[in-house]
Amino acid sequence: MHGVERVGVIGSGQMGGGIAQVAAQSGFETVVYDLDAAALGKCKSLHEKLFARAVEKGRMTEDQVKETKARLTYSDQLTDVHPADIVIEAVVEKAEVKKEIFKGLAGSVSDRAILASNTSSISITDLATSVGDKADRFIGMHFFNPVPVMKLVEVINGLATSKETTERVLALAEAMGKTAVPANDRAGFVSNRILMPMINEAFYTWMEGVAEPEHIDEIMKLGMAHPMGPLRLADFIGLDTCAHIMEVMADGLSDPRYLPCPLLKQLVTAGRLGDKTKHGVFRYE
Repeated sequence: MHGVERVGVIGSGQMGGGIAQVAAQSGFETVVYDLDAAALGKCKSLHEKLFARAVEKGRMTEDQVKETKARLTYSDQLTDVHPADIVIEAVVEKAEVKKEIFKGLAGSVSDRAILASNTSSISITDLATSVGDKADRFIGMHFFNPVPVMKLVEVINGLATSKETTERVLALAEAMGKTAVPANDRAGFVSNRILMPMINEAFYTWMEGVAEPEHIDEIMKLGMAHPMGPLRLADFIGLDTCAHIMEVMADGLSDPRYLPCPLLKQLVTAGRLGDKTKHGVFRYE
């Protein structure tokens, strides 16, 4: 069993907010922490809208929403996270930022607490160097966006991760209604190791004039049964995020073939980042 009653989430953005929502809906006492009070307020407002919509659509009752809200706390005080049985970090995809957070947590959480990162590409073994003798309880717990909808959680073992920690996290993910699939610690893990080169090749295909973006996506959707074309997916993920993951993979695997396509980098430089700027490969109203 997972032995988890209280879940702490670091970061109240799209991923952190989604993880906190799912944890609370699954019956866990949940605190979501962010040092930015405005970000916390935005997270709470989004949860309110999502819960209201769930009631409207008949996916939750008013009583279920009330119980979920009672389990969900928003805090700008990191000490509120310390009693958690697992702390899941979901902040910006930068190793130095994540390490600083975990370094601060390592001496404050309980001896049984699990420390997990929602990183999509950074080495779990590297991040675990920030928690000293707690490295056996450090693990990757990679949720997918949007968290309440996507079933997969990629569970990544670092070099020092104990078998007990892995088993507890696999059980916890299942208790949160997810399908947990284990992977070992290499840059990009399994999901992005395969996805990002496909997205990158779509950019090369566009850059080299083989086809227009909408035609590349249509061919991949109809020919490969993908629900979303690779270029539309890149916009959804964020072009800057895609480029960053590719650079992490190129560095972590010591292989330049994973470096982002020049056209992808050019779009990022121009500030065309996808959905979040209303303009990436495609333009959005």
